Amino acid sequence: MQVSAALLIQQLLPDIVLSLFGIAILLADSFVPKQRKHVLGVLSIVGIVATMACTINLVGEYGTYFSGMVVVDTFGIFFRLVFLVIAGLVILASFSYLDQQKLQLSEYYALILFATVGMNMMVASTQLIMIFLGLETLSVSSYVLLGIRRTDLKSNESALKYFLLGSFSSAFLLYGIALAYGATRSSDIQVIFRAIETRSADLRLLHVALGLLLVGLGFKVSAVPFHVWTPDVYEGAPSPVSGFMSAGPKAASFAVMLRLLFVALPAIQSKWVLLVGVSALLTMTIGNVVALVQSNIKRMLAYSSIAHAGYILVAVASATDSGITAVLFYTLAYALMNIGAFTVVSLIGKEDERNIHIEDYAGLGFKQPLLAASLSVFLLSLAGIPLTAGFAGKFFIFRAALESRLLWLTIFGVLNSALSVYYYLRVIVTMYMEEPMADFSPVAVPTSLRLALGIAVFGTLQMGIYPGLLMTFLGSSLFSMR
Repeated sequence: MQVSAALLIQQLLPDIVLSLFGIAILLADSFVPKQRKHVLGVLSIVGIVATMACTINLVGEYGTYFSGMVVVDTFGIFFRLVFLVIAGLVILASFSYLDQQKLQLSEYYALILFATVGMNMMVASTQLIMIFLGLETLSVSSYVLLGIRRTDLKSNESALKYFLLGSFSSAFLLYGIALAYGATRSSDIQVIFRAIETRSADLRLLHVALGLLLVGLGFKVSAVPFHVWTPDVYEGAPSPVSGFMSAGPKAASFAVMLRLLFVALPAIQSKWVLLVGVSALLTMTIGNVVALVQSNIKRMLAYSSIAHAGYILVAVASATDSGITAVLFYTLAYALMNIGAFTVVSLIGKEDERNIHIEDYAGLGFKQPLLAASLSVFLLSLAGIPLTAGFAGKFFIFRAALESRLLWLTIFGVLNSALSVYYYLRVIVTMYMEEPMADFSPVAVPTSLRLALGIAVFGTLQMGIYPGLLMTFLGSSLFSMR
C-alpha cells in the first residue's frame, strides 16, 4: 500500500513541485527587498529545473493513474518538457524586461509557473473534464499576465479582449464536452473510442460535439476564423508574455487536439479531415497575407503565429503517424524561434515598449550585432530557410500531407511559405541595409537574456541541421499515446 501511494505521488510530483514553487514565490515576496526581486525569478528557474528532473523521472512509469484521470506516456512527457522549456526561456527573457518596465512583481513569475501547471494537466489526462480544468488554470493565469502592466491601457485592453473571447470559446468547449458525454455516456477519451467502435454512441450528437470542441480548440491555436483576438492581444501584452502566449497555450491545445482526434475519434476521421484541412488553408493564407502589410513588428509576429498554426493544421489533416510526429517536432521548433524573436523585441522596445515598429530596427546589425544576428536566425527559421528548425519542420509537415495525397494542401502550404519570406526578410534588410535613426541608442544585453537567446539559437540550428535526433525519439511517442 505504501509503495502504491509513493507511485501515485510520483506521477503528480512535477505539478506538485511547480505549484509549491509558485506558492513559495508569492510568500517570499514580502521578505525580499524591492531592489532584489530578481531573486524570485531565479527561484522560479530552480523550480523549472527541479520539475524537469521529476518529469524525466517518469520515463518508464507509463500507465493510467487515479482512476484513469492521469496518464503517463512518452507523448505527454515530451509536451511537459516543451512547456518547461517555454516557461524557462520566457522567465529568462523577463528579468531585464521587468527591470526596464519597472514591473518587478512576484506574481508575474508565479503565474507563469501556474500556467505551466495548467498546460501539464491538459496533456496528462485522457478525461475531457480534467483537460478543461487544465485549460481554465492556464487561461486564468494568462488573463492576469496579459494585464500585468496595470497602468498601460493597451495591456488592459489586451487582457479584457482575451478574457471575453476566451470565456466565449470555453463555453463552446464545455458544451462540446457535455454533448460528447451525452453521446457516449463518458468523458474518457478511451471510452469514447470504444463507444464508437461498438456502435453504442449517438453519432449525430457526437458530430455536433466534435464541431464545438474544434471551435474551442481553434480559438486557442488562433485558427481562422477564430483568430481575430490574436494581433490585438499580442500587441498590447508585455513582449515576453506575447512570446509565451504564442507558444505555450498553442502547443498544449494542439496536444489535446491530437489526443481527441487520433485516440477518441479516428473512426469518424472522414468527418474531421476535410474540416481541419480547409481551416489549415484559410489560417496560413490569411495569416501570411495580412502579415505582409504590418509595420508593427509585434502585430507582424502575431499574424505570423496564425500562419504557423495553419502549417501545423496541415500535419493534423494528414491523419497519419508521420503527421503526428511532424506536429510534435514543429511545436518545439516554433516555440524556440518565436520566443527567441519576442525576446529580442522585448529588449529593443525599451521602456513602455515604444520601439515596436520595423523602422526602429534600422541599423541594428551594426549597432547591436548579437541581437541582430539572433533575430535573423529566428526570422530565417520562421521563413523556412534550410539548415534551420523551421525548414525541417515544414519539410516533415508537407511530406506527411503528400503521403496522405493532400496535394492541394501541400501546394498552398509551399506557396504560403514562399510568400512569408518577404515580410521576414523585410526586417533583416532593415537591420543590415538601412541607416539607424538619429535617436538610436544601444541597449545592454544582460546575462539572463544572452542565455535565453543562446538556448533558442542553439535549439533552432541544432534541430535544423540534425533533425533526425529528435525525430527518432518522437516516433516512440505515437505508440504510447494510443
